[in-house]
Amino acid sequence: MSVFLQPIYTQTASGSASGITFNNIPQTFTDLLVVVSARSTYAVVGQGCGFSFYNSGGFISTSGTKIEGNGSSAYLQRYGTVTIPGSSATANTFGSISCYLPNYTGSNYKQAVIDGVSENNGSESYTDITAQLIPSTTAITAINFSTFNNNLAQYSTVSLYGILRQGI
Repeated sequence: MSVFLQPIYTQTASGSASGITFNNIPQTFTDLLVVVSARSTYAVVGQGCGFSFYNSGGFISTSGTKIEGNGSSAYLQRYGTVTIPGSSATANTFGSISCYLPNYTGSNYKQAVIDGVSENNGSESYTDITAQLIPSTTAITAINFSTFNNNLAQYSTVSLYGILRQGI
């Protein structure tokens, strides 16, 4: 099986941003990969954030399960979020997130697998793995990444890649 990874869009926050959205996602790939390097301006060590998905009908309400470890404990939660450094974390440290969406144009429900790490050299760090169900039988046409407080820091970057699997 051959796999091709094609850059589609990249956006970088210039100043504080409420979120980053990719609209009109091409429907010519089999899978999507979103790669994030982000930080929040909110005064916390770990800021919750996540992805919103849209189809031709608008916003799709999703459900998810997250496993998170913060350096001292691990826990399971019933929602699909990840954590990035807030302004109280180590200065100029950005979190890393990837979101993989297989078969995003398919006629069945979709899923997203999201993993992320957030570092604070002073006291704690977060590692998240999330499985998210996207109950839509139509193609994903837009994706938004934002924090719970709509406060992405300057230089936060989100990149979208299309994956074309051949010979399946």
